[in-house]
Amino acid sequence: MTAPGPAALTVAGDGLLRRGVPHRVLSGSVHYFRVHPDLWRDRLARVRAMGLNTVDTYLPWNWHEAEQGRPDFTGGRDVERFLGLVGELGMDAVVRPGPYICAEWSNGGLPVWLTGTPGIALRTSDPRFTDAVARWFDELVPRVAALQADRGGPVVAVQVENEYGSFGEDHAYMAWVREALVARGVTELLFTADGPTDLMQDGGSLPGVLAAATFGSKPGQARDLLAQRRPAGEPFLCAEMWNGWFDHWGEPHHTRDPHDAARTVGEILELGGSVSLYMAHGGTNSGLWAGANHDGSRLQPTVTSYDSDAPVAEDGTATEKFHALREVFEPFRSAHLPSDALDASWSVPPARLAARVLPPTANRPAAAALSALAGAGERSPRPRTFEQLGLDAGLVLYRAVTRLPRGESVVSVLGLHDRATVRVDGTPIGVLERETAHEGLVVTGQGADVVLELVVENLGRVNYGPRLGEPKGILGDVLVDRRIVHGWSSRPVALDRVAPAALWAAAPDAVVPAGPGHEVLARTAFRVDAPADTFLALPGWAKGFVWVNEALLGRYWEIGPQRTLYVPAPLLRRGENTVTVLEQHRAGAPLELVPAPDLGVAQEYVEEF
Repeated sequence: MTAPGPAALTVAGDGLLRRGVPHRVLSGSVHYFRVHPDLWRDRLARVRAMGLNTVDTYLPWNWHEAEQGRPDFTGGRDVERFLGLVGELGMDAVVRPGPYICAEWSNGGLPVWLTGTPGIALRTSDPRFTDAVARWFDELVPRVAALQADRGGPVVAVQVENEYGSFGEDHAYMAWVREALVARGVTELLFTADGPTDLMQDGGSLPGVLAAATFGSKPGQARDLLAQRRPAGEPFLCAEMWNGWFDHWGEPHHTRDPHDAARTVGEILELGGSVSLYMAHGGTNSGLWAGANHDGSRLQPTVTSYDSDAPVAEDGTATEKFHALREVFEPFRSAHLPSDALDASWSVPPARLAARVLPPTANRPAAAALSALAGAGERSPRPRTFEQLGLDAGLVLYRAVTRLPRGESVVSVLGLHDRATVRVDGTPIGVLERETAHEGLVVTGQGADVVLELVVENLGRVNYGPRLGEPKGILGDVLVDRRIVHGWSSRPVALDRVAPAALWAAAPDAVVPAGPGHEVLARTAFRVDAPADTFLALPGWAKGFVWVNEALLGRYWEIGPQRTLYVPAPLLRRGENTVTVLEQHRAGAPLELVPAPDLGVAQEYVEEF
């Protein structure tokens, strides 16, 4: 290991020095875990062309250690390769290792095998939490430390935890995280990042560690608050400038006026500050990694796209915001960047396939396929949760035999997380949603035993706030009127680990019942001469999951706002490609490949800060 030299990024009064030269951090967030690894260099070059001299990224624990004790840093999880590319392009890197990251990422980046520990106090000094973090940091932090700038790498700063002041006030825990980083080799600049309020800064800042702010507007107020709270002359750093915003299913698509965002960035720079765009390039919540928020009354699952109205769009397009921000950054361009940093060629959109309608899908009944590929599960008096079954995301198939009284009764669920399709003797009777599942569905019985089935879906694990780490599945009881149903089979289906070809092979080649309410497994194929980017549209389809070749793109849902799913060129191959759809309610028209995204009707994003 190379012995550390002098730190590259240092504090000098109210400013920053990079290797002894006055410096502005012009950064932007690019998450390697939201970009296909074959596109890392392309996306980094594009944000550099906008004028950035630094890239920051979170490191999601659950992405690397989905199974306890089996950390993975290969392929798309090779963060060292990603950081190496940042350095090859002449940029610096800021690393945000958490252990909590928020980021609209499932469970805020915390692994389910940890958050499912009964009674654990997350993000505190609880030894059950800190001991697990220590083991994770033993794997992670030396990899980051070896790539610090004082050892010849690109990493110039490391964040301590993440917006902790929005969560708690265990200052001993925050000090522990700082010491855990230092003890494992972090020698470059440390900083915290919290919202610009006394409440948030009280909980999240640390003595002797640079305090940064996260906000979307009013930088003068943020600077003044920090100046009142911090030692005289501390640099002003906006660790996240929210130049766009993410979307939830069933809500409008958020956008921010490009010139308004550029004005706010300009104000930060005029105040002598440094800035990081959140996001510079958003990417995609591929598979089942999208998180969720909760507004106190309802779950708000995040959509598959993480375009976030960023200046470099989900497919790499340089947007109007890109050009507006490029003008703002130009006077502050770093001398250490290569001379091609503003190369206009990076404004050219990536190649795209021509629009086409795909052949009609072959459809098979999905229920039997899911059952065939489900885990053995458990039999118990009450339904088992996802955590009890060792399942992070996907579906659980619940089944019990119960007697329905003659006439009408109500089947309801207490504690449904998050959504269930309900069948009686194989016939769909409706859908229960998390917020209204206690109201139930009306069923008609004959005074005889029936098979009651619920297919429960995790719509996204909460990534922010006091509900962080909450369980999924059926947390309480299933009722017929006031009577509890006992004797359940609970079987997990890890959709993100299911091969679509195996799912298709497990489905019976039988006629799919007509009409809504039936799960359908659908499949079609198309050929390409040369792989290029495209967007998949599913007109008339209701809700489900879609794979292209072996890759699970993620969810689609007719409630929007997102109407298309991004298919990056590296997922395609020359010749035949397959699309597999697991539709939960209603098959639609033939699938389409279109050359541009449809992320929904835009609504201007306005930030309270």
